[in-house]
Amino acid sequence: MAKKKTYKIIFMQLGEIYEIFAKQIYQSDMYGFIEVEEYIFKQNKQLVLDPTSEKLEKEFKSVERSYIPINSVIRIDEVVESGEAKIKQPKNQISPTPINIHPANK
Repeated sequence: MAKKKTYKIIFMQLGEIYEIFAKQIYQSDMYGFIEVEEYIFKQNKQLVLDPTSEKLEKEFKSVERSYIPINSVIRIDEVVESGEAKIKQPKNQISPTPINIHPANK
C-alpha cells in the first residue's frame, strides 16, 4: 500500500514566516497561486505548547482550501512525517521575490 505524502510548506504572510504541513498541494487553476488542502496539526501531549502552533491551528481550523500566491512561497518539501506547524519571525528583512506572472500572449 502506498503511503500518503505529506508536504511541508514554508511561506511569507504579513511579514512572518509560516511553516505548515498538508496532505494535498498543487498548482491552482487561478493563475499565480498554489492550492493547499488537508492541513495537518500535530496533537502533541506536551505540557508546554507553542503559542504560534495554537494560533495556526485556530486560523486554519475551518479552512478547506488555501490559495497561496506563488511569489510568497519560500520552500515546499515532501516529508516522511509531519512536524509542528509554527510561525517564525524573520531574522533579517525578507521580502517576497517579485515575479512576472503575466500569461504569455496567445
